[in-house]
Amino acid sequence: MNLYRLKVIGMLSLFTIFGQAQSDTTPKYANIALDFSARAADLVAQMTLDEKISQLGNASPAIPRLGILRYEWWNEALHGVARAGAATVFPQAIGMAASFDTSMMRKVANIISDEARAKHHEAQRKKNYSIYTGLTFWSPNINIFRDPRWGRGHETYGEDPYLTGQMGMQFVKGLQGDDPKYLKVVATAKHFAVHNGPEPERHFFNAVPNTRDLWETYLPAFEDLIVDAKVYSVMGAYNRVDGESASASWMLLEDILRKKWSFKGYVVSDCGAINDIHQNHKIVNSPEESSAIGIRRGCDLNCGSVYQSALKKSVELGLIDVGEIDLSVYRLMLARMKLGMFDPVEIVPYAQIPFEINDSKAHDEVALSMAEKSMTLLKNDGTLPLNKSKIKKIAVIGPNAGSIVALRGNYHGTATNPVTIVDGIKNAVAVGVEVTYHKGISLVTNKNKDSLVLSNQILKDVINADVAIFVGGLDAELEGEEMNKRVEGFLGGDRTKIELPETQLNALKAMKQTGTPIVFVLMAGSAVSFNGLEQELEAILATWYPGQRGGDAVANVLFGDYNPAGRLPVTFYNSTKDLPDFTDYNMRAGNGFTYRYHNGDVLYPFGHGLSYSQFEYTNIQISKNSISRTDEFTVSVEIKNTGKVDGEEVVQLYIKDVQSDKWMARKQLRKFERIALRKGETKTVVFKLNTDKDLRYYDALERQYMVEPGDFEIQIGCSSEDVRLKGIVTIEK
Repeated sequence: MNLYRLKVIGMLSLFTIFGQAQSDTTPKYANIALDFSARAADLVAQMTLDEKISQLGNASPAIPRLGILRYEWWNEALHGVARAGAATVFPQAIGMAASFDTSMMRKVANIISDEARAKHHEAQRKKNYSIYTGLTFWSPNINIFRDPRWGRGHETYGEDPYLTGQMGMQFVKGLQGDDPKYLKVVATAKHFAVHNGPEPERHFFNAVPNTRDLWETYLPAFEDLIVDAKVYSVMGAYNRVDGESASASWMLLEDILRKKWSFKGYVVSDCGAINDIHQNHKIVNSPEESSAIGIRRGCDLNCGSVYQSALKKSVELGLIDVGEIDLSVYRLMLARMKLGMFDPVEIVPYAQIPFEINDSKAHDEVALSMAEKSMTLLKNDGTLPLNKSKIKKIAVIGPNAGSIVALRGNYHGTATNPVTIVDGIKNAVAVGVEVTYHKGISLVTNKNKDSLVLSNQILKDVINADVAIFVGGLDAELEGEEMNKRVEGFLGGDRTKIELPETQLNALKAMKQTGTPIVFVLMAGSAVSFNGLEQELEAILATWYPGQRGGDAVANVLFGDYNPAGRLPVTFYNSTKDLPDFTDYNMRAGNGFTYRYHNGDVLYPFGHGLSYSQFEYTNIQISKNSISRTDEFTVSVEIKNTGKVDGEEVVQLYIKDVQSDKWMARKQLRKFERIALRKGETKTVVFKLNTDKDLRYYDALERQYMVEPGDFEIQIGCSSEDVRLKGIVTIEK
């Protein structure tokens, strides 16, 4: 135990914890009766320049004389505490987005932060201060999944700014907690702000969005998390934005983040991004200049070591003032104080979470529930759900059927008992049902190992089966962050085409020729097209990367023990040819990116997802038909489950500007709600809208959000294209 902690705990026996002054010899930074701001300022004032600079890298050394422990800022919690041993592994972020369930997202995030706290304090007890033991987490990734070729898209909440903001806010609130004094953990909104590929070019690429796209597509989710959810940390991106490094951008970090949005937390660079400023972007010529520009433009913490190695010389060269360094160190010390790192653990409520809660049975059950909620049924001709009493033989084929890699996605923890798809199916079938399993092929064509067709034995098992389940798609070793892997259809972590790999298409065709009904279980973190084969398959179930209970969740849907209600958080396009230039950040480029701008037919639209129930939409009511530019109004609708089984429905509300002399999105998601309905039950869903937020656009000339007078169509349905009811509101001039 460090000297500072011994000193404070000793004083607790003489003074009450709250409200009373401590000893006159106690420095302000150690006085728990003072507010964190005063304590952090005093702590920075006690440091030498070398000590200050030492705290500006992700690996921050101890300063024993001030009671500062060694601290590693780098930790990950994208869909569970990652890279720190056993932890509950929830579905990948894109899968959780497919749930369209904000309350479930909050519950998941609360569990993640419980495990994070438990792991941190266990590490502290063991004097383990290494990477992935801290309380500052570099999640969530709220970049917009603009193009399905981007390899990191599955880390996000999809292509829509509103959905991304809603899911992201609940994730942040669950991570950071609701204590009035202490942060549970620090969440980090990343990568601020215009960042979504290509991966191989990210260290030198310059993203150039137009002003409308910047404010209507790339910034809204960040504003939601910063202004409304009070996320305490923001991570910059590698690439440039309008010529400035995103991790050292005056426009992003000072003008927008701190001035317009009044952000009070700290900014961290992406790892190595400060080094990129001189080495790859060539904005300046030296590490000293990069370090100075990083601090001066608002990046407080360098993931890397450039600040620690170069800032001293930056000061000597007159490139930066010590006061600017002080401000960044203050922000970092304040964050650590808000986490309770300078207070006795006895008075920090989150420090009391027992280690045994980590990877618990209760958390495992929530992982199953979230996986079930993420299941997205794309097609079903009536084959699903499978009838347990009639099915006697099942053939499970495919490269992802027994894959743990495909369960966990990237930035994952270690699941102690992961359930693969084939194991989930075996666990679910009745006694006496025969399940045969063959991997058959790899995910992608490999001429050295794979034939492009399935073996005769595999096809024989398919022929003899009552139903065949093909489990394929992708995994996070193909689509992900800046990889060296180079195989057909993939480059540097990105995809070069969105079609299902040829080896899988050929396997499906061979299976289809047997006459046995085929159910395709698609495991992928992004949109996939099927070259028309989807028309021949009986059913397609998108499972994303479903986490440690993925196999059980899939089996529950296949056999009807769970009625799916997941919805696509991305558009599934027909072909790679339908996509604009990957490097063009103009949302209207080519045929347009995402459902908001794409002109043309698609395979499966944003918001699409089927159920084993049917739902009837009736009686749309709009509280005001004529409104001012600052009005609030409500839209209500009645939803009835007319099917034969209980189920859930995701009710979606879109806004369409009927006529404008400006370019506008085709339509935009503005509200949604996931509701549960018993068979025959009716519920009324009420949405509250704010004209100046939900019907606005960004005026590039006026440099502010505006509301255009005229007619707006309210669309309510179960996808962006399956609109069941419409109404008009008119904004007065």
